[in-house]
Amino acid sequence: MKVEDVKKIAVVGSGDMGHGIAEVAAMAGYKVNMYDIKQEFVDKGLGKIKDSLTKQVSKQKMTQEAMDKIMGSLTGFTVLKDAVKDVDFMVEAAPEILDLKQKIFKECDEFAPKHAILASNTSNMSITKIAAATKRPDKVVGLHFFNPVAMMLLVEVIRGDKTSDETMNVSADLVKGWKNFRGAMVAIRVEKDTPGFIYNRLGAPAGLYLAILLEKGTVNPEAADAKVRSIGAPMGPYETMDFAGLDIMMHSMKYFAEVLSPEFKPKSWLEKKNADGQLGKKVGKGLFDWPGGARPTIDLSKADPNFDPMNIMCLEVNEGTKLLEAGVAKSAAEIDLAMVNGGGGIFGPFALCKGMGWDKVAQRCEEISKQMGITWFMPTETLKKGNIQL
Repeated sequence: MKVEDVKKIAVVGSGDMGHGIAEVAAMAGYKVNMYDIKQEFVDKGLGKIKDSLTKQVSKQKMTQEAMDKIMGSLTGFTVLKDAVKDVDFMVEAAPEILDLKQKIFKECDEFAPKHAILASNTSNMSITKIAAATKRPDKVVGLHFFNPVAMMLLVEVIRGDKTSDETMNVSADLVKGWKNFRGAMVAIRVEKDTPGFIYNRLGAPAGLYLAILLEKGTVNPEAADAKVRSIGAPMGPYETMDFAGLDIMMHSMKYFAEVLSPEFKPKSWLEKKNADGQLGKKVGKGLFDWPGGARPTIDLSKADPNFDPMNIMCLEVNEGTKLLEAGVAKSAAEIDLAMVNGGGGIFGPFALCKGMGWDKVAQRCEEISKQMGITWFMPTETLKKGNIQL
């Protein structure tokens, strides 16, 4: 199978990620079947796509004719068999529940054409375990898009244990041909099925570090974010937590505590925020207040002089070297490319830390590890030896 053979795509799930994936696929000229369990969910997803495209027309960035063509290529379904029976490619965008994803893949495997590739938009879960529910594990792949899909460029293309080279190549080539409202999508290959893949995996130690600071009461979220914003970042780390959702962070920390190290166990402040329903932007309150969904006001004059963003970068570099050692990513440059396009920054952690000297980065990680009593932060042999090429 070649990428030219893909004519029709099914997207299973019409929520924020699902309708976003359906939108960019339709913008790329594909016929798209969008499925959900209820017609109201399908209609809501189609409505959000229409609203999104209407804004582009109002800004004169798209013609009405182009919008009508895109909307005309989208078809809604509430019967999974009908949604996938004649497609060449499927992307699942259901909630992060392994049993649910396996059920969807088992059914899609049964009803979709034998040549069809089945992809999951999971942000953390094992592609290998999802593929095990099918009789075509060689045609199962991860396609991890980032929210909002219409604006974020990164797509991680994840190989399961039995994913074929053909499936990887077709999937990567497919999304490379897509454009959203910011530009061409950037496909980064993840060559081994590993927890968190690349972007979320590098974010794991950074999230743990930030959570510990808050647990100890040694940082104020606004002051830390003000420091990060003052050096040019579009959003601070604590605001980013709120933006993504503290429930998502809770889920991720629990997952990493199971598959990486018990040291990732969620901290008490995070458990309390979840128990109190203060989940961030989606509910209007988390670590910050989000009035009407608007971004919180960060007073840059409150920047904490003792908060050093380079600590986060050093920990991300160290985690990146673990992925290099395991063969998950091909190069430090590829990891940087993923981090830039997944987070919207200008430089990736390796590029930012190179000037420090890898020995100094390793030393910083060791110091943080000892200060916080977290062995996961200890530098790798690759980092200590400086065996890193950019």
